[in-house]
This record gives sequence, structure tokens and C-alpha cells, in this order.
Amino acid sequence: MIFEGKALKCGDDIDTDAIIPGKYLVLTRPEELAAHALEGLSPELPGRIRKFGILVAGKNFGCGSSREHAPLALKYAGVKCVLAESFARIFFRNAVNLGLPVLECKNVSSRIEEGDSLKVNLREGLIEDLSRGFTLKAKPLPDFLLKILRLGGLMAYVETRLGGKI
Repeated sequence: MIFEGKALKCGDDIDTDAIIPGKYLVLTRPEELAAHALEGLSPELPGRIRKFGILVAGKNFGCGSSREHAPLALKYAGVKCVLAESFARIFFRNAVNLGLPVLECKNVSSRIEEGDSLKVNLREGLIEDLSRGFTLKAKPLPDFLLKILRLGGLMAYVETRLGGKI
């Protein structure tokens, strides 16, 4: 799986309330959630996400309460993948389960600048900064997580495993 896009940066300790503020948890359609993705960081961010596509964060991205709404809002807002120095474990698994690719990479937030053109090879764990000419090596995902992501999330994976009997 290879993704290309521009880097949209955010900092350390971005919690799920910043990703999708609690007042929007009553919304049920992913497209409605997407309209408010990252609104907790800045009111203009929801409208800017799609033109970037790759979210680059610091440490502990997705901390706070466990809400599937957070990775779902990002995915439907146009985030192709999230690169971070580290993730809160529950956010990491929620993202994979919902089909939003995530990669951990040391120093990713200090090396990549906002707006840099990136090419991310999920299988190899490679992040190419096409704007500034360097490559970072991320912690590669295990094959079973790659398969879940390739199929679009855990539900599609389970359905495939059960031969479409869901």
C-alpha cells in the first residue's frame, strides 16, 4: 500500500477530543463527523485536511478517551494515513480496525515540514519526503495488520475470513 500527499502537521499529545470534539459524538454519519475533524485544534482545519492527505504528528497521538469516532472522522475527512512518533494504543487499533493506515516513526514530526510532498510505503515502512529529498524508516506493521488495512478494516477482514457469511 502506497500513499501520496502533502503533510499536515500537528503536535504532541493530540487527544481524541481535539480530533473530534465531544459535542459531535451524537452524529451518526461518517461524513458528518468528517466535517468537524481536528476542529478541536483549530476551527479552519476541517476544511484544509483533504488538500493535504497525510497527517504528521508528534508523540502520543490519539490519547484520551477511546472513541472510534476519531479515526473515522479523519478517514472520511480525507486523511490517507497518519504518521506519528507514537500513538495511544487504543487509537492505533481503532484506526487499523476502521481501515485508517497508521505508522510510527521516530523523529517524523521534527524532520517533515508542513506542506512537504510525501510518499508512504506502508508495507516497507518507508516515508519519502519528495520535497526535501530524504527517506525515513518507520516501524513496519505486521502482516496481519497490513491485511486488515488492505481489506478496508476489521469488519471486511472478518467477512473475508468467514467467506462472506456476515
